[in-house]
Amino acid sequence: MKKLLYFSLFLTLISCSVSNTREVLVSNKEELTKGIKEALPGDVIVMSNGIWKDVEIKFKADGLAENPIILKAETPGKVFIEGQSFLKIGGHFLEVHDLFFRNGFTPINSVIQFKTDNKNFAYDCKVVNCVIEDYTQLDRMKKDHWVEFWGQRNELKSCYIAGKSNNGPTVRVMLKGNQNANCYHVISNNYFGPRPRRGGPHGETMQIGDSYTSMVPGFVQVENNYFDSCNGEVEVISNKSNYNTFSHNVFNKCEGSLVLRHGNYATVDSNWFLGDDNSDNIGGIRVVNTGHWITNNYFYKIKGNEFRSAIAVMNGIPKSPLNRYNQVTDVVIAHNSWVDCITPLQFSVGSNVKKKDVLPKSEIRSALPIRTTVANNLIYNSNVESTEIVRYYDTPGDIDFENNFVYGNEEVKIDGFENAEMEIVNDKLQVPLVGLVKRNTALFDGFNFSIINQDIFSNPRNPNQAGAICSSGGEKPSIFDISKYGAFWYSSTKNNTKSKSIKVKSKNEFLSSLNEINAGDTLIIESDLLKLDQTVKVDKSVVIMSLNADKKAIIQFVSGDYSAAFILGPDVDIIMNNIVLNGDKSLNCIMPDKQDMSIASNVFIDNCELNGFKSIYQSIKGSFADTIQVTNSLIGDLVNGFILNSEIEAIGDYNAEFLILKNNQVANVEKGFVDFYRGGYDESTIGGNFVFENNNLEYAGITGSKEVLLETVGIVNVHITDNTFSSIKSGLIAKLWGEKNNVQSGNIIKGKAKIITEEFLTQKLMY
Repeated sequence: MKKLLYFSLFLTLISCSVSNTREVLVSNKEELTKGIKEALPGDVIVMSNGIWKDVEIKFKADGLAENPIILKAETPGKVFIEGQSFLKIGGHFLEVHDLFFRNGFTPINSVIQFKTDNKNFAYDCKVVNCVIEDYTQLDRMKKDHWVEFWGQRNELKSCYIAGKSNNGPTVRVMLKGNQNANCYHVISNNYFGPRPRRGGPHGETMQIGDSYTSMVPGFVQVENNYFDSCNGEVEVISNKSNYNTFSHNVFNKCEGSLVLRHGNYATVDSNWFLGDDNSDNIGGIRVVNTGHWITNNYFYKIKGNEFRSAIAVMNGIPKSPLNRYNQVTDVVIAHNSWVDCITPLQFSVGSNVKKKDVLPKSEIRSALPIRTTVANNLIYNSNVESTEIVRYYDTPGDIDFENNFVYGNEEVKIDGFENAEMEIVNDKLQVPLVGLVKRNTALFDGFNFSIINQDIFSNPRNPNQAGAICSSGGEKPSIFDISKYGAFWYSSTKNNTKSKSIKVKSKNEFLSSLNEINAGDTLIIESDLLKLDQTVKVDKSVVIMSLNADKKAIIQFVSGDYSAAFILGPDVDIIMNNIVLNGDKSLNCIMPDKQDMSIASNVFIDNCELNGFKSIYQSIKGSFADTIQVTNSLIGDLVNGFILNSEIEAIGDYNAEFLILKNNQVANVEKGFVDFYRGGYDESTIGGNFVFENNNLEYAGITGSKEVLLETVGIVNVHITDNTFSSIKSGLIAKLWGEKNNVQSGNIIKGKAKIITEEFLTQKLMY
């Protein structure tokens, strides 16, 4: 009788649950708010197709495990969240599907936040098949997070997230408080990127925890995601908590690394790190702290060194504070494969013992990595390499190398490494798959190595083999297929409008055409001379060139009530070929827009003449150019040249990623020709690039023994090569920061000016 009663009660509960399930279509903010307020377990709230502008969605409700409350688009990809909008989720068993955030930015500190306020967090909630694209702040210095995790057991799944250019990680996991610790969040099957270079720190794609919660258990799973050109900064992922897992992700041409920055006991298994022959900024894995297992990973054409090497094992700081670098201990690096990588294993990265006289004792990274095992790995080079396979930046620590195999390097004389024949077992994927010819080679059986029982394709390791691949059979080539990741309904392929050429003969035609063009069009100047007395605002990418390369058209700017000849908007490429720009010394030739520089601009000038300006390029506070390049041009009669010094705070920011000047003739510069500044001692800001090559520069500079013609304070990568300097008034042509990849060679200096190198400079700490 009692069983029958329980069964009847069970049927009644099911009946009530089913009868309460309903689908509610909402068409405006008021209906949406009402629908959420009245939602019951099992309900589906459907947002009608169209544009929802300036909408604050506070999805606070409580569903059940078997009957979640769902908020979704009427048609996937047809509900656009625009303007100053955001989504907050608080409660239990809630799901959000198929929303598209675009054409705007969040007015708060996040776009999607897994809490509604500081008392109501999300538990067992999901965001699925959503898109956040270019939903970036107008001010690149303003900080926000596009997805902010709070609570426990939440998921971000199958979403497309790309285009963040402002300050702050794209995804941030918050671990403050017991209600957010041991969170077991899952981040899977998403497409991340591209994320443009930010010009300073705080451009991570993902950050899990922070320095001050770095000892908190996270148990976050980051799996089966595609990270594509995530170039915001040197850390693509910054792990800052304990027991997190990173598995089966693809990092495609990301100018940074997966960084185990703080926290302990991370598992990094079966990931792909893909570089190319064109960049040495693409990284792999950087290791700090204790107890990590790095297994089954495949590294292809990773060409970087130090912070961006394939495996960078760092020195630590003795008794390190939470926000610095703990010593590396008890790490396992096993069954990984490196194919065509440069010096794949680098140890004691970041050692700065030689700088003990200019840094506080608390900042000296002198603690060597210890109790670390490197075993059963493969290193393969398709061409014979003479570079070392292991590099130390300090005295070797306690590293145990066991049964590692090498092919394509000159004779290996390191204990624990031996030459072995290898072969490409599959060449039909995006990368060649490599294995040992001799399949029964003896392996190292370390403590707990039995847990490495599958290879990178989840094939069983039976029989076991060295490297990431045990069997070439059964793998899924779709792992490199971008369409496998992100929202199923969204394609990142753009319908590119075919560019066209427009001929202009007059000032009015030139100005009106700039307003009417499509991005990428070309303006061809047919007349010999255009006289302009106003700023030319460039809001779309454009090519400006002469009709005849042998007879350059002249654009003459005359003095007036304006500060720059050209003002560039965000995300604009201006390309100038075969023209003459004549200015006035009250005018800067090119400046960025003061109002809206959310996305970097680019300047490319070739075979031009630039005369009579206050400067060629003048930055402003908050502006950022990815590349400024001038080649094969005549430059003269200037007050200054390239002024990129607007980020005066010592916080690691700078105004351009690349300043490239090659094959130019430069004469008569009254003051400095280059002023390129990045302030603050921050070893993780691996940025600022200045190339000055094969130029002829004469009659330039301010008289004075301490004056510098090419000022590059704090810029990390400076190459001054094969130039001729004559009649330089400044005492110094350049002052190089030697230990930070600042080099000069092949320069001819006629006169008393000189280039000097100063190592171990005293700098202001950023923290």
